[in-house]
Amino acid sequence: MLNGVFFVCLSLSLWSAGSSLSCRWMQHKFQQFSKNSLDLIDTMANNSTNTTNTTVDAGVGFPNHLYNQASKASAEDKLSFTVQILEEMVVLFEEDNSKASWEEIREENFLQVVTQVADGLRSCIGSHIHKRKHKKIQMYFKRLSSHVLEPMDHSAEAWELIRKEMKTHLVRADLLCSSLLTH
Repeated sequence: MLNGVFFVCLSLSLWSAGSSLSCRWMQHKFQQFSKNSLDLIDTMANNSTNTTNTTVDAGVGFPNHLYNQASKASAEDKLSFTVQILEEMVVLFEEDNSKASWEEIREENFLQVVTQVADGLRSCIGSHIHKRKHKKIQMYFKRLSSHVLEPMDHSAEAWELIRKEMKTHLVRADLLCSSLLTH
């Protein structure tokens, strides 16, 4: 069972301005998730001999400003933002990736871990969850599809660009959520 130990009954307090969240999610396993998800996305790396140093651009800039805004938000909003990033990531990876160079099982394992973490984080916000989705995040992920994947015919090179972009999201999401962890 892949990373089945993610969810254990340990107390973790998440604090926001004026309110606190109680979450039964273990602190050290969240750190393990981050490492495991990054390791899994690295195993999906393009195995071809022609490595590309290009990055996603094509009018799809990385949403640093949204992460900066989220870093100043309440704990509930930080978690909500992170859950949406993870959910949008899963949707993007479920697009036609038949031309991607990674093995299907590697992608399945990665998506399983990302989905487990999104579920775990969602359980931390529970009744505090905001139904409002960040439209700019939705538009960003749609632009990745329409400005990167579609013009490149969902090629292995396009998927490699997306994989690198998602790795950056995982690092930023880890930083965002790690800022909520207390000892």
